[in-house]
Amino acid sequence: MFKNITKTMIIFFLIFNISQVFGQVSLEKNQLKDLLEPIQQKYNLPALAGAIVTSKNLVAIGVVGVRKRGTDIPVTINDKWHLGSDTKAMTATLIGALVEQNKLAWETTIDEIFPDQAKTMQLELRKVTLLQLLSHRSGLPANLFWNLIQKTESIQDQRQAVVKIASNSKLLSKPGSKFIYSNLGYVIAGAMAEKVTNTSWEDLMSKIIFGPLEMKSAGFGGTGTPGKIDQPWGHGSNGKPVGGNGPAMDNPLVLGPAGTVHCSLQDWAKFVADQLRGERGEDALLKADTYKRLHSPPFGGDYALGWLVTQRKWGGGTVLTHAGSNTMNYAVVWMAPVRNLAVLVCTNQGGDKAAKGCDEAAGALINYYILKFRS
Repeated sequence: MFKNITKTMIIFFLIFNISQVFGQVSLEKNQLKDLLEPIQQKYNLPALAGAIVTSKNLVAIGVVGVRKRGTDIPVTINDKWHLGSDTKAMTATLIGALVEQNKLAWETTIDEIFPDQAKTMQLELRKVTLLQLLSHRSGLPANLFWNLIQKTESIQDQRQAVVKIASNSKLLSKPGSKFIYSNLGYVIAGAMAEKVTNTSWEDLMSKIIFGPLEMKSAGFGGTGTPGKIDQPWGHGSNGKPVGGNGPAMDNPLVLGPAGTVHCSLQDWAKFVADQLRGERGEDALLKADTYKRLHSPPFGGDYALGWLVTQRKWGGGTVLTHAGSNTMNYAVVWMAPVRNLAVLVCTNQGGDKAAKGCDEAAGALINYYILKFRS
């Protein structure tokens, strides 16, 4: 299942101190290739992609390597990358939009949306709120036995079945009291959104997030056409290509709200740029107060809603980050609102080596931007 936030994501050794706000810089095609290539080779990754983003635009982008190891088909800057649990920030943003529309509230509880299923739930689970689900403070376990979900049902029915199965789950902690990373919690949050709108999470994402942000490449599941090497092909932690590709080559689609989005690096940059704009009080998809909610840990600690919040000197103080993997791909984002900067890195391989390579690349992108554009 999806990897939790890795230790390498938390440890970041850049110590730059920047006193000015980052500005807009013109984009050059694949200008980061020479920076990424030695890191890709050091960690022996099939491919590596990176981008630098501000609230105004995509500043720089680069890709190196091949779509599938053992072939000479190169990745391109227009290729689609699987984002894994970096989807969670998108799901939280979707919920934020529904809160603004008064279709949900942050304190909406499971039993308010699913009164029939709640009849068999333990009392504490019934009163779990959306805010607790999205901040991993529900007390729910990380996952279910997802193969128990009947795939012959509609995707909305599958997610309602998840709620029913979860009603028998024993909470691992009192809601609101302890951080326990839970894909299950995000699936239930997605099911709650589906219930109040009578629309699948996928269609909601397309209508409310992808459409307005013009993320035309965004989709769900594994990338590429089955059997064709037309997009990055997933690789296991051993570096070997997995047995297939395409939309079905992923975790079950029922897990969508927790992490099945794929898109091009440019389109991911559009989403992250909007997060920067919202946090900085600039014109964005949602209200400024909603972004503050999305980016602030509601129960203490360092996890907000789809974002890990920490401190970095190079970021001028508070920065946000997250990583995602379906064990065949890896992606990481770092966002520094004070400095109006974000970096995105993806690879088509899973495992610790991929995580370390992506984190090193993220550090190199930040260093590159500081030295080239802000020195």
